[in-house]
Amino acid sequence: MIDRSLSPAPDAAAEPGADGLRDIALRAGADDVGLVSLDDPALDDQRRDILAAFPFARTLLSFVVKMNRENIRSPARSAANLEFHHSADDCDDIARRIVLALQARGVRAAYPSMGFPMEASQWPGKMWIISHKPVAVAAGLGRMGLHRNVIHPKFGNFILLGTVAIDIDLEARATPLDFNPCFECKLCVAACPTGAIAPDGHFDFGACYTHNYREFMGGFGEWAETIAESNSARAYRAKVSDAETVSMWQSLAFGPNYKAAYCMAVCPAGSDVIGAYQADKKRYLKEIVDPLQKKAETVYVVADSDAEAYVARRFPGKTPKRVGATLRPATIDGFLSGLRLVFQRGKSTGLDAVYHFVFTGSERRSATIAIANRRLHVADGLGGESRLTVTADSETWLRFLRKETSLVSALLRGKIRLRGDPRLLLAFARCFPG
Repeated sequence: MIDRSLSPAPDAAAEPGADGLRDIALRAGADDVGLVSLDDPALDDQRRDILAAFPFARTLLSFVVKMNRENIRSPARSAANLEFHHSADDCDDIARRIVLALQARGVRAAYPSMGFPMEASQWPGKMWIISHKPVAVAAGLGRMGLHRNVIHPKFGNFILLGTVAIDIDLEARATPLDFNPCFECKLCVAACPTGAIAPDGHFDFGACYTHNYREFMGGFGEWAETIAESNSARAYRAKVSDAETVSMWQSLAFGPNYKAAYCMAVCPAGSDVIGAYQADKKRYLKEIVDPLQKKAETVYVVADSDAEAYVARRFPGKTPKRVGATLRPATIDGFLSGLRLVFQRGKSTGLDAVYHFVFTGSERRSATIAIANRRLHVADGLGGESRLTVTADSETWLRFLRKETSLVSALLRGKIRLRGDPRLLLAFARCFPG
């Protein structure tokens, strides 16, 4: 139920300042608040999308909702997901109350969801209107940790974030947090069941996404295709266990469930959180980290990925299960920009090559892709001396990636042409399994 006490009398000031905006947000239930101008250089890569949805936006109000830590830490994922879902609902409700209070003052304001719903018609591209994490960092509410979660200086990473776009100009500029609460204890590295977080800071987005988001978006699509490809109940059960089917039903009925989020569960950063870790690190590891590491569970991986090898090597009690790749590009731009998300640096060991890609047809584009020293670099245009040039009709290439046509067929029809050592294309494919 909406708390009407946030609505002012008709003669209240129409345009509150920074302190007034913070007060409105705190009274609405936020645990901390930050403000940042949409003109802030830190938001250069966010501004266009925000204005497309909220063209009146001039200031962004970022706020924090703290979560119950012990639920998130529990090996019982139902307890963790219950907290995620309740906190997400709180986040959206707080944002709505802020907007209602501003609207009553004659101030234009709007809010996107904390998570879902999103602009799903844009899948597999960017579906979210506002990226809450960079906004929160720019507004001084925290810094990004090794595990790619925002760490608040007090509440740690046990938070959810919300954003309200407001038609108010504020003179004061936001001041980012001048220290990083992440002290690189590497517990997130130790707890991640897929090896997505590396000690040197490398992040394997594909590994995290394939497992932790199994019951979201692409994972759900892959499951639906499994149903479509199964010509009998027996054939379906050979691929999907009864427990997995029930788990998918639960996500459909009660909200998608994260499979892990262990990186968040074990993080000791934040002044309210760090005490137990500093007091007795051995006990902290035994009570919080060990149960997650030792939990017997299925870990979803793409075949021949770094994650599949990591699970087998690091967690003998966990069972890797191969699933299809779920990040399938719909455009050539999506293919090129998405390469960094699914690049498997372990599989690239020993490869030193420059590739030229020339796309023709409906999407004309050229790009240089360099793989060396287990690093990937993608650039527009054709630069450097390539060891393999791939010239492809854009639609044929996308159909090849979706496994709707074979490479041999495309080569025979001249829709894909290779100049250079063709074995390098196989080496390229190993770096992007699935």
